[in-house]
Amino acid sequence: MASRWARTGRTDATVQAASGYLVLAALAISLGLVLRDGWPWIHPSPWLALPPLAALLMSALLGLTLAAGVIATTRVAVARFSWARRLHAELRPVARDFSLGQILLLAGLSSLGEELLFRGLLTPLLGVLLSAILFGLMHQMRGPSRWVWIGWAVGVGAGLGAIFAATGSLVGPVLAHAVVNAVNLSYLRDHDPGAVEQQPTL
Repeated sequence: MASRWARTGRTDATVQAASGYLVLAALAISLGLVLRDGWPWIHPSPWLALPPLAALLMSALLGLTLAAGVIATTRVAVARFSWARRLHAELRPVARDFSLGQILLLAGLSSLGEELLFRGLLTPLLGVLLSAILFGLMHQMRGPSRWVWIGWAVGVGAGLGAIFAATGSLVGPVLAHAVVNAVNLSYLRDHDPGAVEQQPTL
């Protein structure tokens, strides 16, 4: 465990990415105050009329449920399908040299910045689907699995947006996003599908 915390690869890239996510969060908050006349972590007209505490708890519960589903689906897909293993292999260099501390830092800040922008700011303005499409298009990558990755991000973004729109609280989407990023970045770093025997694909 200590060695995982102590890895220092890609420190400069981590600092740059973390700074970028902080700027993104600040931008989303500023634009939310200007364009929506309100804080972007509260939906102005949620689908459900819940008291504030109930909305927060429901959002957190739904977020953790979504995170568990995304993580489980990732594992099953990589084990069973060649397209998922290709995507995993193409994304793996991003996380291969990260320490656990870097993973947790990036998972936390990326979830905060992206959720404030795409859910907190854009979902009330554009709706769940369109904001999810923009979220997916932001997840660009090189390689043949590009559109698989974008489609996956659109689906997850729609789930996160639905939680925010339903409960009115951004707690669940931020929590889900952080958990998924932390767990799946660790999985990318530590798991090489090409090094182990895989189950037959369908």
